[in-house]
Amino acid sequence: MAPSQKKRSLAKTLSWRIIATSDTFLISWLITGRFDFAGAIAGIEVVTKMFLYYLHERTWNKIQWGKDNTDHPTYIFPYEDWKVKRVRDYLEKKGNKRLAKFLFD
Repeated sequence: MAPSQKKRSLAKTLSWRIIATSDTFLISWLITGRFDFAGAIAGIEVVTKMFLYYLHERTWNKIQWGKDNTDHPTYIFPYEDWKVKRVRDYLEKKGNKRLAKFLFD
């Protein structure tokens, strides 16, 4: 299993930050009763925690514990029905055996 890409970690970081910062803003506003204080707290929090979460995510990506390391084969067509068989046979007849093998084996 390939490690997750850095772009995926970054996307997860950003989506989580939207949820978590909204929560922080709401709690800060309920406690202080002031939008400006809540905004300041949420603004500082969004920067620091986004950085920390990204580092946390990348560190966990390097840890093998709990990962499925089985090599799962992928197929373009996971099953064979009459249409798939017809296309494969057509490709083989036209001399595209390498393409047929790539797509269907």
